Amino acid sequence: MQCVLICAGKGTRMLPLTESTPKPLLTVCGKPILEHIVEALPSEIDELVLVVGYKNEQIREYCGEEYCGRKVTYIEQKDYAGGTGDALMCAKGVVNGKFLFMYADDIQGSEALAKVVVEDHAMLGMHSDTPEHFGVLVQHGDGTLKEILEKPENPPSNMVNIGGFVVDESIFEYDIAISDSGELYATDMLTAYAVDHPVKIIEQDQWIPIGNPEQIGIAEQILCPDK
Repeated sequence: MQCVLICAGKGTRMLPLTESTPKPLLTVCGKPILEHIVEALPSEIDELVLVVGYKNEQIREYCGEEYCGRKVTYIEQKDYAGGTGDALMCAKGVVNGKFLFMYADDIQGSEALAKVVVEDHAMLGMHSDTPEHFGVLVQHGDGTLKEILEKPENPPSNMVNIGGFVVDESIFEYDIAISDSGELYATDMLTAYAVDHPVKIIEQDQWIPIGNPEQIGIAEQILCPDK
């Protein structure tokens, strides 16, 4: 099974750390964020599809043709400001059948990842005290995904999107509009996909987002408190 990982962005919120290093290679507890992510992947994942862009030569050199015992395929996102959906679309024609789609700046717990990859259509979610800051998951009566509302003023639930989708190649068939910001969002693609597929929501018990320098310190307090 393949795992598509977005590694293309400039990481502007991580400046000045990303002036010379792509965000996936910034270190937490002495090893790159990307390594934490890949190490948590279940054994079903045997190929990494890395969507690269900003300073991609560093990622290619670091990971090589095999990384953490898994084959690596590289795809370059030409417009790496085009959004998560644009990055996902870059994998069209490279992925086959069911695959896992993840962001390369979120460290996820391994137990929930092991549960999500055995489903045909699924995603990771987590309860939040501040759901208005995230994409909120609206569910059908059976618990499957109905839609994702991005940062709503009045969230209908406190279950939020944290990345980590299991979908199949049919996700590329949906015609999704570009947002007002000029980006194509993977969450809009997943909402469209969920109309035709029962997307099961798997609750994650460990999600460590790393979007700014302060969050590196928070991640280290969680992962290596004795450092």
